[in-house]
Amino acid sequence: MDAIAGLSLGFSHALSLPNLGWAMLGCFLGTAVGVLPGIGPALTIALLLPITFQVSATGAFILFCGVFYGAMYGGSTTSILLNAPGESGSIITALEGAKMARNGRAGPALATAAIGSFVAGVVGTLGIAFLGPVIVDFALVLGPAEYFALMVLCFVTVSAVLGGSALRGLVSLGFGLLLGLVGIDLQTGQPRLTFGVPELLDGVNVVLVAVALFAVGEALHMAWRHRGGTPQVLPVGRLTLSRADLKRSFWPWMRGAGLGFPFGVLPAGGTEMPTMLSYYAERKLVAPEHRAEFGTTGAIEGVAGPEAANNAAAAGILVPMLTLGLPTSATAAIMLSAFQSYGIQPGPLLFQTQGELVWTLIASLFIANVMLVVLNLPLVGLWVRILKIPQPQLYAGILVFATIGTYGISNSVVDLVLLYVIGTIGMFMRRFDFPVAPVVIGMILGPMAEQALRQALTISQGDWSVFVTRPGSLLILLVAVLALAGPRLWVAWRVRRG
Repeated sequence: MDAIAGLSLGFSHALSLPNLGWAMLGCFLGTAVGVLPGIGPALTIALLLPITFQVSATGAFILFCGVFYGAMYGGSTTSILLNAPGESGSIITALEGAKMARNGRAGPALATAAIGSFVAGVVGTLGIAFLGPVIVDFALVLGPAEYFALMVLCFVTVSAVLGGSALRGLVSLGFGLLLGLVGIDLQTGQPRLTFGVPELLDGVNVVLVAVALFAVGEALHMAWRHRGGTPQVLPVGRLTLSRADLKRSFWPWMRGAGLGFPFGVLPAGGTEMPTMLSYYAERKLVAPEHRAEFGTTGAIEGVAGPEAANNAAAAGILVPMLTLGLPTSATAAIMLSAFQSYGIQPGPLLFQTQGELVWTLIASLFIANVMLVVLNLPLVGLWVRILKIPQPQLYAGILVFATIGTYGISNSVVDLVLLYVIGTIGMFMRRFDFPVAPVVIGMILGPMAEQALRQALTISQGDWSVFVTRPGSLLILLVAVLALAGPRLWVAWRVRRG
């Protein structure tokens, strides 16, 4: 099925009333959690995972993607009005957006952020629709050795590149791989790491781990470092762009969208790097008469470009998850666990086996972008009021929902004990700067990597050289080694030179 036919099928289902309702709910919730500092899409989707036992797969994923896109939009609101980014991808937006707000231009800053997010979201979703099938065709020629190498690359990049410390990232990854080993070995039938607890024979539920790390762990950590106080929100003013503002924003939107999407597709590309590169590019390319606004009164180009890059990268993150089954961010990892809850395995065959679901989801992303512009511009006053929710009540509510949702999955007290044990570990991981995303990614991809490894060795009759004699797997493994050792070699070379 080509992209045009797929999108036609997708829109025929996405425009139904129930699916429009899920998209609207996801956009609303996503914008709200994007506005609230410390609560991101990963935590929110983790809390919503228990609905996968009650809601159709199509409705659930439309909801999750609406939350994901909405959080990218909402993060700019606190960046501009509070100088407190709600999302990591909105950190760069705060540099110029907060200065514009302090100089009475909060309205144009919010407007260019919202419209730029819309433009980039549409560009990124077009990328998913037209690039996804191409990657699927490529992935279908990969064998078990190449898939194992791809998963090694994903392990290395999400642990060694995203975190502040490669060692901490690899420790988190090891914890996730350990959790993935719990249960019965599918090939030998022997229990592993169950310690005689019957409830662990089926393994640790990925949904439970995601809720524990991203909901319970985050709530406990925020309660630990709570200092009180009410945020001071700057006045918004008129949410309009003058003709000059529109002219200054247009090319930064285009450049940001073009820069962000490829970074989202790459393993560990994320949203932080493209937003930073977009900001520095706009500083270099800004017209001479506006150059002095950067870092002083606030330049609108410094808001338009990074916000577009942020949202385009967010769209790109969905490409490797849908086409290769590789999550390259915490949110993608949790969404992958939701697919597994429905017995659906993302990968090259997803477009064939679940074509209706995939194309409906992609079509819903276009609809969500339109909804988000409608929600973000007129309802800024509402989003600002959300900031006044007292944090103790907010995080107490998160703990209650996490507990009820987890118990509702299996009605097991053992699961509740695991929820709070892993949640407490997640709290200490945040306290000592251990990234939590590699835990979920390791837990999901660990068993898959083990299966690919065993299949490759079975085909090669136990010959380990299969991973370096096949050109595809050798190239991918060399990229993984470069990602792990490259930064250290670069630093050593710089020290030696200077």
